[in-house]
Amino acid sequence: MVNHQTVGDRATHLSPEDLAALRDNLQEQRLFRQDQLRQIAAAPRAEDLLGRRSAAQAEVHVKLAASARMVLADVEAALRRMADGSYGTCHLCRRAIDRERLTIVPQARYCARCQQVREAGR
Repeated sequence: MVNHQTVGDRATHLSPEDLAALRDNLQEQRLFRQDQLRQIAAAPRAEDLLGRRSAAQAEVHVKLAASARMVLADVEAALRRMADGSYGTCHLCRRAIDRERLTIVPQARYCARCQQVREAGR
């Protein structure tokens, strides 16, 4: 498991406490997204009941569900990386992902530099 990295001339560490807090955050996100998907799937909408759901409303519903599924998949993948010891390593450059980035985006697969490169290529 990655437990340190060098940023400039200073080393930052993912302590056991950091990892536990990140794992807790990911598990909370997983529960939230699972609940969100259940609510999206189960909630009878007034528009549905009246047969007046517009195409725009249907599209928003579909996009919300797709977004929740995507985030849930990312969160579950991060939890698997924690379990197999590869958490905190960039999928592209194989360098450690900055601790501060993981604190903000605990499901991050890429370091900030590689994420910027990926987004610029879109």
